[in-house]
Amino acid sequence: MRAPWLTNPRAVDARPRLAYDRRMPSLRWTLPLVVAATVLAGSAAPAHAGVGVGLFLGRPLGFTVKADLKPRTALEVLLGVDDWNRDRGRGGYAHVTFLATPFVARGSSVLIPFRLGIGGAIFDDGGDFGNDLNVAARAPFELAFQFRRSPVELYLEISLRMVLVDSNDNDPFLDVDGGAGFRLYF
Repeated sequence: MRAPWLTNPRAVDARPRLAYDRRMPSLRWTLPLVVAATVLAGSAAPAHAGVGVGLFLGRPLGFTVKADLKPRTALEVLLGVDDWNRDRGRGGYAHVTFLATPFVARGSSVLIPFRLGIGGAIFDDGGDFGNDLNVAARAPFELAFQFRRSPVELYLEISLRMVLVDSNDNDPFLDVDGGAGFRLYF
């Protein structure tokens, strides 16, 4: 049996009508919304968007969290160990640093912020934050590479550390720390 609209031209109107004809949005609203959604979805999130979590390799060795406070300032916290290869044991380490970005070099695919900071550190020679607690001031210089189309940052840091409280008098008054790290931004 053939369909009636194929054999009888007047039976074309006998086809069942779809119920959503009047409820479909008009193209005058649909097209601009699709274009706007495509443009917004295609824009990459910058690498310096809010909070970054990562790993720092060097002295100290640990997990780092950096939170942007304003466009050119941030607060960094690191938890880890003071020195992995120390003969007297692996000591626990924590620091908090305020970072300021006085200058940013701009490339076509990367931003290179130069950061200066000031902060404090506590560390322990024994590894358990027991009787051997030391306190230091630190002043880091950081050079970062933020990729424009990726939420990843690679950075190098060198820091001057001045030990203010040394419970066993076994750490130098002035010391230099440094290393490399990465952060993933959210």
